[in-house]
Amino acid sequence: MVDVFEEVEGQIRSDRYRALALKALPVFIGLVVLVLAGVGGWQGYKAWTQSQSTKASEIYAKGLEALEAGRPADAKASWETVSKSASPAYKSLALQHLGALRLGERDVTGAVALFDQAAKAAPDPLIGDAARLKSVYALLDTTPRAEIDARLEPLLKAGRPFRMQAREAAAFSKLLAGDTAGARSDFVVVSLAPDAAEGARSRATAAMALIDSGSAKATADLVKAAAALPPPRPLPAGTPGLPLQAPAQ
Repeated sequence: MVDVFEEVEGQIRSDRYRALALKALPVFIGLVVLVLAGVGGWQGYKAWTQSQSTKASEIYAKGLEALEAGRPADAKASWETVSKSASPAYKSLALQHLGALRLGERDVTGAVALFDQAAKAAPDPLIGDAARLKSVYALLDTTPRAEIDARLEPLLKAGRPFRMQAREAAAFSKLLAGDTAGARSDFVVVSLAPDAAEGARSRATAAMALIDSGSAKATADLVKAAAALPPPRPLPAGTPGLPLQAPAQ
C-alpha cells in the first residue's frame, strides 16, 4: 500500500512539474527571443554604423581631392553632405573644413560657429580639441581675453592632446592683452616641454627674446603671424578606423 501511495505522490509531483514547465515555457521562449533579437539588433547596428562611416570617409576624401584640385565649391558640397552624416568623427572633420572655408571668406563668426559644432559632434578629445583650438585661433586677436581663457581652460588640462598648442595660444592671448610677464611664463613652459613640437618651441624662444628686448611691436606681429598659422589637423582622410594620435605642429 505504501508503494502505491508513493507512486501516486510521484505521479502528482510529476504532473505538477510538467504544469509549471508548461507555464514557464512561453516566458523562457520569450526571453530567448529577446536575447536573440538584442544580439541581432546590436550586430545590425554595428554593421550600419560601419557602412555609414565608410560612406562618410569616401565623401570626405572626395572633398579633400576637390580642394587640392582647386575646386572649393565641390569640396564644400562634399563636406556639407558629410556634416549631416551619422559618423561623428567625419561629421566633426567636415564641419571643421567648412569652418576653415568660412575663415577664408573672412566670416569669423560663421567659422567659429562651425568649429563649435564640430567640437560637440566629435567622438573623442583628439578631434574635438582640434576644433576648439581652431575657434581660439580664429578669435585670438579680436576677442576679450576672458573668453579666450574660458575656451582654453579645458584644453590645458593634463592629458589633453593639444595641451602645448593651447599653452602657446594662452601665451599669445596674454601678450595681446599686454600681460608680457604672464605670456613669458607660458612661453617658457612651451620652450622646455618635451612634448611640444619643434615649431612651437622655436616660436616660444623667439617670443621670449622679443619680450626681453622690449620690442612690443615685433611681439604683436609675431602673435598675428602665429594666429595666421593653420591650426592642427586632427587626422587625414582614410579608413573608418581613425587614428587616435595627436599630430605634431
